[in-house]
Amino acid sequence: MDKTKFYDQVKDRMLRYAKVDTQSQPYSGHWPTTDKQRDLAGVLRDEMINIGVSDVFLDDDKCVVYGRIPGNMPEGAGRAVGFIAHIDTAPDASGTNVKPWVLENYDGGDIVLNKDKDIVMRAADYSNLKSYVGQDLILTDGTTLLGGDDKASISAIMTLAEYLCSHSDVKHGDVCLAFTPDEEVGGLAQDLDFDRFGAKVAYTLDGDHLGWYEDETFYASEAVLEFIGRSVHTGTAKGIMVNAVDMAAEFMAMLPEDERPQNTDGVQGFFHVISCSAECEHAKVILIIRDFDKDKFEGRENFLRECAQRLSDKYGSERVKITIEHQYSNMKEVLKGVPYMTDILKDAIAKAGIEPVCEPFRGGTDGAALSFRGLPCPNLSAGYENAHGRFEYVPIRSMEKNVEILINICEAFGEL
Repeated sequence: MDKTKFYDQVKDRMLRYAKVDTQSQPYSGHWPTTDKQRDLAGVLRDEMINIGVSDVFLDDDKCVVYGRIPGNMPEGAGRAVGFIAHIDTAPDASGTNVKPWVLENYDGGDIVLNKDKDIVMRAADYSNLKSYVGQDLILTDGTTLLGGDDKASISAIMTLAEYLCSHSDVKHGDVCLAFTPDEEVGGLAQDLDFDRFGAKVAYTLDGDHLGWYEDETFYASEAVLEFIGRSVHTGTAKGIMVNAVDMAAEFMAMLPEDERPQNTDGVQGFFHVISCSAECEHAKVILIIRDFDKDKFEGRENFLRECAQRLSDKYGSERVKITIEHQYSNMKEVLKGVPYMTDILKDAIAKAGIEPVCEPFRGGTDGAALSFRGLPCPNLSAGYENAHGRFEYVPIRSMEKNVEILINICEAFGEL
């Protein structure tokens, strides 16, 4: 497959960034959730300065990196646009001592990631591999994730920045950049300073499959149920013991089996228990609630409250506690007010020779939260595959094409 002028740049960047451990940590109690995310933030700051990006700033407290490429249009022409990606990698698999490598001209068969440990990515298990026959892939040694989520995005954005800084013939308005921490653990770019960022609209880059984009996400919340039991010796427990383990199990049995992530797709919502800790005297169940339809989403929250009430009626109100915390809303509510952003994105993807594909995103992006804070943000896929696990990989061509797509977006905003 032909390599573009961006091949070496995106490849080298992805290989370098992947080696920097930026794994975030849920419930760490401080922000950012891991200090090691600052390591890549510092790398990006220095690199932007070296390639000529203006107004580069690293907010040490918040671990957010900013930069701007000034517009080169006649005064008053063009409109500013921003691009945002996240620094952290997911806590689902180790991000320590990542060993990225390049498989050239993938032949469509099984891929031996680690001969010594007999770790093989089997083509029969990952049907997405067939789409990348003949391409060069960046993979791991099978003991860690790769971090293409979201370092493939960072690689494309930084390559865009270098290109714009050295090619004044590409006409554009201000191009504003930001890299934020903790997306994987619900950070949702909460510390992005809009005034410092500079653009009034932006695109986040995150997600798998080249050419895919999202302008619709779930409504999302997290529920925590706590069950307070009473322990006593099992020999004299009758009529006295209240087992919190049983209460937690009874609650989870109330959740509809066909409304769980493994049994849903498309625009179907779900309940998902992400953790359960239980002993006789205390049990805690944490779950997430997701739906695309606002009324159905609110109905799901109310269903959990009704489940908790049934258990309260049975065991006593002092023994069952429920809290529900809103996480993010469907960004379609905001983006339908700026349809030109999606139109520009579709045109930019098509101009790069890729068929645009839009599906409601079964997850959340920083763009969902940012949109509701006043910064409309459709999302462009980064093009990685099998994220959050040991069999993650990034097709180099996907990053090359994303650079082209970003250039097309910049030029389109230059003409507004």
